[in-house]
Amino acid sequence: MNAISARGLRKAYGDKVVLDGIDLDVRAGSVFALLGPNGAGKTTIVNILSTLVTPNAGRATVAGADLAENPDGIRRAIGVTGQFSAVDDLLNGEENLMLMADLHHLPRTAGRAKAAELLARFELTDAATKLPSTYSGGMRRKLDLAMTLVGDPKVIFLDEPTTGLDPRSRQTMWDIVRDLVADGVTIFLTTQYLEEADHLADRIAVLDHGRIVAEGTPDELKRQVPGGHVTLTFTDGEALRQAATDLHASTVDRETMTLQVPTDGSVASLRALLDRLDGVAVDGIAMHTPDLDDVFLTLTGQQMQAEAVK
Repeated sequence: MNAISARGLRKAYGDKVVLDGIDLDVRAGSVFALLGPNGAGKTTIVNILSTLVTPNAGRATVAGADLAENPDGIRRAIGVTGQFSAVDDLLNGEENLMLMADLHHLPRTAGRAKAAELLARFELTDAATKLPSTYSGGMRRKLDLAMTLVGDPKVIFLDEPTTGLDPRSRQTMWDIVRDLVADGVTIFLTTQYLEEADHLADRIAVLDHGRIVAEGTPDELKRQVPGGHVTLTFTDGEALRQAATDLHASTVDRETMTLQVPTDGSVASLRALLDRLDGVAVDGIAMHTPDLDDVFLTLTGQQMQAEAVK
């Protein structure tokens, strides 16, 4: 069952086309990542699906509600955490959550209980009576997401939620996202961080100049890009020679005693390669596959932002 379906979404501002016929299907209880460089249209898609912006053409359903016919049904079912924090700096952490409870028309007792539950879940109990201006960036983002969860949304839109966070805070946010999905929540994630999509997403769509240029699992996208190979290491020169003879499409490095063989990275191709080396002594094997940065360079001609996670 799809939590989000869209067909032919289009949005233009004057002569500038931002989205040019977007089709999407997001399975319920999964993480769907939308990747693309700045200006590709990621935030516009989030704004349309969350009913903040009206498309010029196309149709969509979110959590079973039709975008054109039942926008209120969508609003009741979703939560949105945007690029910029919605936290009120004049209220403390608990008061921010209580404000959201009031907006969701929760009874006072239920609202207070919900606030306490979320403060504990996001490890913010000790900061409950402090102003957000005293919070770290990671704490503010956790409070922002906690506020989104007050209404128990079925679908959550996270628009670049970890921008500006340090690696530890980013990892904490990833853990929270995984916990939400384990509870059955659907996550629609936009990000520029390649590791974020690779670690979290069940499926990824690549957006460039208002169009979806590729979609699939992280592994499926990587296999679309040439450059994958297996490196075989030998200690015996005769074994290296024999392997090079058996594997014609290979590159031999006699100095390092290695053989590099092109592959698509699949288990089947690796098994077939080893079958061809029956009886040849191989001392080491390493699989090298293209990463998502290679995917972006190939599909969009642009370098995405990749940060190592410590």
